[in-house]
Amino acid sequence: MHAATTLRITPASAASDDARLLITALDAYLDSLYPPEENYLLDIDALCQPEVSFMLAHLGDEAVGCGAIVARADYAEVKRMFVLPTARGQGIAGQIVAALESAARTRGLTHLRLETGTLMPDAQQLYARCGFGVCGPFGEYVDNGASVFMEKRLG
Repeated sequence: MHAATTLRITPASAASDDARLLITALDAYLDSLYPPEENYLLDIDALCQPEVSFMLAHLGDEAVGCGAIVARADYAEVKRMFVLPTARGQGIAGQIVAALESAARTRGLTHLRLETGTLMPDAQQLYARCGFGVCGPFGEYVDNGASVFMEKRLG
C-alpha cells in the first residue's frame, strides 16, 4: 500500500492532530501490554517542552509513525517511538531513530538511552539493529522486571 509513496520524517509539534492520533494509538497498544505503573508515558504537554525534539513520519499525506528525544544532562532519552501496524516492515522505525540521532547530535548530546518493555521483542530487535546495547537503569528508572534499558553512543 505504501511502497511507492515517499517517506518524509520531519520535526513536528506533538500537539498536532497527526501526532495526537499516533500517540493515542501508541497509548492503547502499551495499555494492552502493561499495567499503568509499568508505562512511562510522556503526555502531549511534556512532549511540547523545549528540551524535546518530536518527529513525525509521513507516507504521502498519511502520518504513519513518530518518535521523540528528551534532552537530559549528557544524553537524549528516546520516547514515543511508534509506527502504525499497517506501515511496519518498511524500515520506517529505523529511519525515525536515525532522525532522532541527528536531533541529539544537533543538541550536542553524546548518547541515546531508552526504556522499552520485555513484552516488546520487535522493539528490542529494532534498537539492536540500530546499534543500541542493553544497559542498566538510568535517570529515575528502576529495574522492575518489565523494562529493558538500552543505550547507544553517538559517534
